[in-house]
Amino acid sequence: MSAELFNVADIFGENVFNDTVMQERLPKKVYKNLKKTIEEGKELDLETADVIAHEMKEWAIEKGATHYTHWFLPLTGVTAEKQDSFISAPMQNGKILMSFSGKELIKGEPDASSFPSGGLRATFEARGYTVWDCTSPAFVRQDAAGATLCIPTAFCSYTGEALDQKTPLLRSMEAINVQALRLLRLFGNTTSKKVTPSVGPEQEYFLVDASKFRQRKDLIYAGRTLFGAMPPKGQELDDHYFGTIRQRIASFMKDVNTELWKVGVTAKTQHNEVAPAQHELAPIYAEANIAVDHNQIVMQTLKRVACQHGMKCLLHEKPFAGVNGSGKHNNWSIITDDGINMLEPGKTPHENTQFLLVLSCILKAVNTHADLLRESAADPGNDHRLGANEAPPAIISVFLGEQLEDVMEQLVSTGIATHSLKSGKLQTGVATLPDLSKDATDRNRTSPFAFTGNKFEFRMVGSRDSIANSNIVLNTIVAEAFADVCDVLEKAEDFELAVHDLIKEYMIENQRIVFNGNGYSEEWVAEAERRGLPNIRSMVEAIPAITTEKSVKLFERFNVFTKTELESRAEIQYETYAKAINIEARTMIDMASKQIIPAVMGYTKVLADTVLAVKEAGADTSVQSDTLAEVTELLKETRTALSVLRNVTEEAAAKEEGPVQANFYHTDVFPAMEALRSPVDKLEMIVDKELWPMPSYGDLIFEV
Repeated sequence: MSAELFNVADIFGENVFNDTVMQERLPKKVYKNLKKTIEEGKELDLETADVIAHEMKEWAIEKGATHYTHWFLPLTGVTAEKQDSFISAPMQNGKILMSFSGKELIKGEPDASSFPSGGLRATFEARGYTVWDCTSPAFVRQDAAGATLCIPTAFCSYTGEALDQKTPLLRSMEAINVQALRLLRLFGNTTSKKVTPSVGPEQEYFLVDASKFRQRKDLIYAGRTLFGAMPPKGQELDDHYFGTIRQRIASFMKDVNTELWKVGVTAKTQHNEVAPAQHELAPIYAEANIAVDHNQIVMQTLKRVACQHGMKCLLHEKPFAGVNGSGKHNNWSIITDDGINMLEPGKTPHENTQFLLVLSCILKAVNTHADLLRESAADPGNDHRLGANEAPPAIISVFLGEQLEDVMEQLVSTGIATHSLKSGKLQTGVATLPDLSKDATDRNRTSPFAFTGNKFEFRMVGSRDSIANSNIVLNTIVAEAFADVCDVLEKAEDFELAVHDLIKEYMIENQRIVFNGNGYSEEWVAEAERRGLPNIRSMVEAIPAITTEKSVKLFERFNVFTKTELESRAEIQYETYAKAINIEARTMIDMASKQIIPAVMGYTKVLADTVLAVKEAGADTSVQSDTLAEVTELLKETRTALSVLRNVTEEAAAKEEGPVQANFYHTDVFPAMEALRSPVDKLEMIVDKELWPMPSYGDLIFEV
């Protein structure tokens, strides 16, 4: 473990072309023009871009950079980049110059046909464009390749459709900015000039030893264990959660933090999570598009540093059956440029009319578009955890807490809220400990969309997913609700009365979405059905929400997506699900055929030889014979299940691509996978450990 000492304040952001660096290096006029572009969306002229590019290149070279890349977020869930060096054509004397133009800074031309496009691009239609997102600062990434200048960009096709996550995210941010400002102006705010969604994503992950990882084909190909019996101890004792961080993990976390701080990621919190070998990293809030970029950097850094420490970082939502999976809590709020949090209720929320209107709008947005919000967290891995007594249920509901629910009940029942529940004191009962100020409301870890003081925590997002999609949906559905109330209030003769009536109306119409109880209980499933709330249990059931008439109208109204872009994303989602399950099924077939069945057959020979040897010795062979019979029966069950899975996987591959194929993988292939796993996991508990062909769960999660 490195003993290097440093001051965090000295290294933070040292590899970021941030505002401080720009002020120091750019001429005043150029800096002013760039700031105007960032803050007001003004177009950047090529002359200004040339100066910025030159200074950015000089700065990056001082950091050791030899290459630059347009760093973008295609619809693969991971980042993409094409690196070019700064060198220009050699001069007559054989020397080269290091150059970087404004044109190269602003626009790149990567291949657009090899990324998921949902039919927007064909193989012969390869041209696409990356466009500099100057609102997200460039940074220098240092790794085994040396140093690379990374320029965050949007990515679109030759015909203009968005092929990435960044473009619609920026569109949604503009939508909520415009509509939130309309609402603020109605309440007399004339000073705020910009409203931005602020996001803080908590990242959960697992760490396993790299040598054991390489012995598991399922981890290599699918990112999760497709076979595996539970060890004698799992997470029953809750001793791992917030427990002392082991030295190997602590060394890893130290290096992760250092790398993240250098590129301006505000890594704040780190701790052991509930499951053995599971951990969490959380940053401080940032503007939504920066938070999206930073979270991608976090995931990449976790994986890269884990390798340097002889480990592998698993970001799959459910790498191990029987213990908690991993999610990503998306903490979302709305902040003005002069520091006003529109989700801050104040000490007396019943008197805070603006907050109550914002809250009622969000309830309307979530209730109206619950299916779309659920789809924004849809992922093949998330099917294993949503509603599995460890993550939020698949049913969308909103937790408000006792204080706000009480205010809501007053408004619904009488039309007037006259008081707010007070926080009070928490008495510890220990003379040497002070009494504590108590929050006015508890927290609810089973709620998918929970109000937690001055923000909403959307807890459904999968651990390996980009947070872009969820924030695109949140921004847009709330922008719609704001626009609807502004349309009414801007025409109202009596503003105060109109606001009061809208708050009451929205509270009454959308109270079904509010639930403060145990989201894990079966009673809630029944209650949610009675309320008419959708219970969308799988990714394939969630995908149709993207292209409903309601969703198309929503996104086209605010220019976030066109109908064509939505249809392409639905096609990509179906394709993603089918491919993911196909890879898992074929990996199971490969492992069962080449590793597990041969190992079990070898064990049956050992047992048969033992039976004969014991019988020749004249002793009772009942135990050995019974074990042999049990193993043989399970082996037969395994062979039968393997044959079924092989056949049904081949059948799935022949299905029409799209919803038909994806649904077949969900309804036929996935159950066949579970049927194969069942006897294999039983065999693992019987077969001699020395003969079992792969590390066990105990080896993976307790020996890190």
